Amino acid sequence: MVDKKIIDRELYTALQKSSKSILLLGPRQTGKSTLIKSLNPDLRINLSNEREFLRYSSDIGYLESLILEKKPQTVFIDEIQRIPNLLNTLQDIIDNWKNPPKFYLSGSSARKLNRGQANLLPGRLFSYELSGFCAKELGYNLKIKKSLSYGLLPENYLNNHTSEIEKNLDMYSAHYLSEEIKAETLTRNVQGFARFLQECAMRATLVLDYSKVAAQAKVSRTSSLRFYEILEDTLIAKRIVSYEIIGVDTIKHPKLYFFDVGVVNGLLNNFAASTDRVGMLFEHLVYNQIRNSALAADKKVDIKFFRTRHGLEVDFVIQLGTKKIAVEVKAGQISEADCQSLQNLQEKDDTIKDLFVVSLKEEGKRKIKNVTICDLNSFLKTIGL
Repeated sequence: MVDKKIIDRELYTALQKSSKSILLLGPRQTGKSTLIKSLNPDLRINLSNEREFLRYSSDIGYLESLILEKKPQTVFIDEIQRIPNLLNTLQDIIDNWKNPPKFYLSGSSARKLNRGQANLLPGRLFSYELSGFCAKELGYNLKIKKSLSYGLLPENYLNNHTSEIEKNLDMYSAHYLSEEIKAETLTRNVQGFARFLQECAMRATLVLDYSKVAAQAKVSRTSSLRFYEILEDTLIAKRIVSYEIIGVDTIKHPKLYFFDVGVVNGLLNNFAASTDRVGMLFEHLVYNQIRNSALAADKKVDIKFFRTRHGLEVDFVIQLGTKKIAVEVKAGQISEADCQSLQNLQEKDDTIKDLFVVSLKEEGKRKIKNVTICDLNSFLKTIGL
């Protein structure tokens, strides 16, 4: 059973008040359509519906004639990446009509738009990205245990039946492979991509060894590099790079994080936050929440990790506005020793002022010297996300 409680999305006000048209990107099932429909657009065009897709793709002038007939003030076009050429019609309407409607566009593949050299209406629309729920949307009462197993896609987070959630997440990867990869012909080697995707899920949060991943997935290194681009362009995963300090020998290879912990577990067909997995899952959840929260607040955030070749490691170094924040993520009880890597990093770079250990075992906040120890909800609230 899915909880029918309505969760207000943080982006709602920004979309509603925008003087420009909107492009809202995000992976499937993050709630893009639900969010835009809550703005009550006068006209909705759903390009994921095959009948509508065929109508608009076969007659590119149909949209213009429909708008002239209906005279809507707001128009919602869902899955715009399916017909990128429609953006040329939108530009003509926005530029040349006396009272053009405001357009809300949604899409799940920036790659399809970019690959098709789509006209992304520079200067005529604002772009936003929507991911799963963030802690602020949930009143800083994020259910950590459930999130570690099932993530924060709205339908899964609000569902009270674990069997339904697990089936949904099992199907998500299959749907992604068929919908995003086969249908959009992003690669012909779908089987190789499936093996690669599984390998990436197994190595999530680890420093990437490109050659090893390619070998394990039985694909060429060149193919694997292209597959990473597909993951990022379809908004399923993101690589984060090492934080650099002049004179410090840091690891150069990036790490990979998926956009949702539940999707990782679905790919691995393992939803248990067991002792051997909970550290990885919690680190993934913290990353997702920092990024989700920044996207929801429309704040710029740059998330990196720090690791030297001599073994000094800090999970995240975050640039949030003018602040630099260093974060260690721990699944167990926190002692003074757990703060040492943060303090060592600060000695190397005194521009990092705020040090945090985010712990799965803590509630509230406390201090160990200059390091704040806190739970995830408290951490996000403290840093303004």
